Amino acid sequence: MPSLKKELSIDKVFLGLTVLLASVGLFVFTSASFGLFARKGLSLKDLFFDQVGLGFLLGIVLLIVMLNVPLKLLRTYALHIFIGSALLTLLVFVPGIGAEHGGAKRWLWFKTASFQPSEALKLGTVIYFAALLPLFKDRIKTIKYAIGIFLGVIAMPAVILLAQPDNGTLAVLFATMCAMLLSSGAKLRHFFILVVIGVFSVGALTLVSPHVKSRVLTFFDQSRDPQGASYQIQKSFLAIGSGGITGRGFGQSIQKFGSLPEPTGDSIFAVVAEEFGFIGGTILIILFVLFGIRGLQIARRAPDMWSGLLAVGIVILIVSQSFVNIAAMLGVVPLKGIPLIFVSKGGSALIFAFLEIGILLNISKLKRT
Repeated sequence: MPSLKKELSIDKVFLGLTVLLASVGLFVFTSASFGLFARKGLSLKDLFFDQVGLGFLLGIVLLIVMLNVPLKLLRTYALHIFIGSALLTLLVFVPGIGAEHGGAKRWLWFKTASFQPSEALKLGTVIYFAALLPLFKDRIKTIKYAIGIFLGVIAMPAVILLAQPDNGTLAVLFATMCAMLLSSGAKLRHFFILVVIGVFSVGALTLVSPHVKSRVLTFFDQSRDPQGASYQIQKSFLAIGSGGITGRGFGQSIQKFGSLPEPTGDSIFAVVAEEFGFIGGTILIILFVLFGIRGLQIARRAPDMWSGLLAVGIVILIVSQSFVNIAAMLGVVPLKGIPLIFVSKGGSALIFAFLEIGILLNISKLKRT
């Protein structure tokens, strides 16, 4: 095996894109929060503690920590991290610890703050999958190993996420693992088989889950039940359409003050489009595209299969989640209820995004000798 050594510096372009995205995200989140101040009586203190104090500051600390952690430790303890993240996520079902909201059990409650452990589960799964695939690199081109390893790894996270339920997170994890499998050398037809499995799984969920069925029916007919299942997407369209080309201006969104559900959460891209228009929304999308491209370049330059697959997994995890959020607000995919990374409210997602970027920057320092 080639030996590894650290370069003198990290990928400054990727770091710059991260800083730019985080800055734009905080700027947009602050604007979107004005609606909540009016509707719920929140203060700047609430904003600082949840998004800045926990999300940004703690996230940056973890970024610095992961930037200096030897990557071989993640590989050595990949299975432990995977199992530990699964056990942590199972705590949401423990009475008195797990918190329920809107019929879903996705959070752990700690007096003044909540935590969504599925963020740890996603990363733990990616780390383990990246460590496992190189062990089968000579056999991954066979359907037996490609599909078998994929389904074997995703089985446990799928059961946990479906029980919560958190179908959006499962969809993002499924897409991320598909990208990692292809990057490991699996054949394209294996990918299509997994897509078919995914489509049939969604169909099965539609039959047994009224919530999933409602989301799917609303996706195909976005005018149905305008005061119920279609309410959020209708208000999102109204906000996006009223923004026009240049938008109403910072803090000037009308929909966030009353009718738009979750203006700092799931619906924040609608606020972006209303206040900053088509131009502002497009700029945000371009930033995520550049972030993804540069992240995949780090993966391509990675010195070994393990670190390259880990980089691919992290990049796809962040970018796919963000694009699913945006696509849902545009009516391109069903509503998923997952945050727009760096922009929407979600301290857990923000913390883990910074942590994951720390790992990516760590990989960017490595080269062959």
